[in-house]
Amino acid sequence: MDPLVAIVGRPNVGKSTLFNRLAQTRSAIVEEQSGVTRDRLYSRAYWNSREFVLIDTGGIVPGSLDKIEENIKLQAEAAIDEADLILLVMDVRAGVSNIDMEIAHLLRKTKKPVILVANKAETLDLHIQAGEFYQLGLGEPIAISAAHGMNTGDLLDAVIEQLPPLGEEEGLLEDEFLIKVAFAGRPNVGKSSLINYLLDQKRMIVTDIPGTTRDAVDSFRTIGEDKFVFIDTAGIRRKSRVFESVEYYSILRSFRAIERSDVVVVVIDSKEGVTEQDKRIAGYAHEKGKGMVIAVNKWDLIEKDDHTHKIFLENVRKELSFLTYVPVIFVSALSGQRVFAIIDRVKEVNENCKTKITTGILNNLIRDAVAVNPPPTAKGKSLKLYYATQVGEKPPAFIIFVNDPKLLHFSYKRYLENQLREAFDFTGTPIRIFFRERER
Repeated sequence: MDPLVAIVGRPNVGKSTLFNRLAQTRSAIVEEQSGVTRDRLYSRAYWNSREFVLIDTGGIVPGSLDKIEENIKLQAEAAIDEADLILLVMDVRAGVSNIDMEIAHLLRKTKKPVILVANKAETLDLHIQAGEFYQLGLGEPIAISAAHGMNTGDLLDAVIEQLPPLGEEEGLLEDEFLIKVAFAGRPNVGKSSLINYLLDQKRMIVTDIPGTTRDAVDSFRTIGEDKFVFIDTAGIRRKSRVFESVEYYSILRSFRAIERSDVVVVVIDSKEGVTEQDKRIAGYAHEKGKGMVIAVNKWDLIEKDDHTHKIFLENVRKELSFLTYVPVIFVSALSGQRVFAIIDRVKEVNENCKTKITTGILNNLIRDAVAVNPPPTAKGKSLKLYYATQVGEKPPAFIIFVNDPKLLHFSYKRYLENQLREAFDFTGTPIRIFFRERER
């Protein structure tokens, strides 16, 4: 595996800015506000032909009684525990603080290599001032400005020197993970809890406070012979309820996470049923052509009789009538009920998204469909279907060449899609059908 480099420090010293600079990405949210980064964020970085994984963490506040801050500290400690090298970031303008001293004491006990990073050193005077961090007993501080990119090359040189020797598994690329799965939904529906159960660890912070997850977080897991990237996303609220700029960017990243996924697990709270926002989130995934699974979470909290499951399923189908092709599974992240069945569905949907139909079989199907139900006439003219071909996958896309696309009625397009779904297993994947006028 690639070596792990954890970025730690107290709140608001520029950890996420440094993470974005070294990884050459904007995956970590940066705000002039402490406590923005909460979960551990991972990203690959490259320097002098060497590859490693950066871990961004939330600001550590030792001894805090605040529930969120305590969870952030636990996440940071987990990152320190799994890291091969630690970057302790400090604010050179603020000088050495008591929290810096406590964190340094914590890091000394780990016996792991640590690089002191004196951030926000934009001037020569501040570079000289960085010398006061020697008192932490962790070696020579490297003065940089993450925001301006000053001396970050020197920092990367130091990182490469401290990394463990190249191993046989060095250089694994993220693209080798076969299935990228985004868990999307409203705040507090249990997305992080489901991923934590699948990972068998407290990878994501889980509280009953809506909005705890702020970044789209990738987690890697091999289950059987299959490799997955689980993407935990920030809860998506209605625009009218988004007041903070941080939350705005969190939601933007959630939509981007949906876009880069192969399959989206739309998580619904069984206690609240399908809401308008659930419809918008699922609709966005549908529009982007993503495979989809609907997970109705907290099913253990519902009082049931012999008809509860059927009634609830019918309601989901009614409220999400445009997603009749999407499988629905009832789960409980708390008890683990059917959580791993999500994986079976995700694998099935992912394969269906890649379905390919030969041109001959496809045209035979279209001819049979037209013979059974010919296109309706419009103003004395009839739509004629000449031939069809598949032009894409993920999602499967088809072009049908006709005499005049303007003669096509949406109901006939829906009829042809239904014929395709009856003939082939397209469970969980949208289908795109385009009609083109045949060139004369």
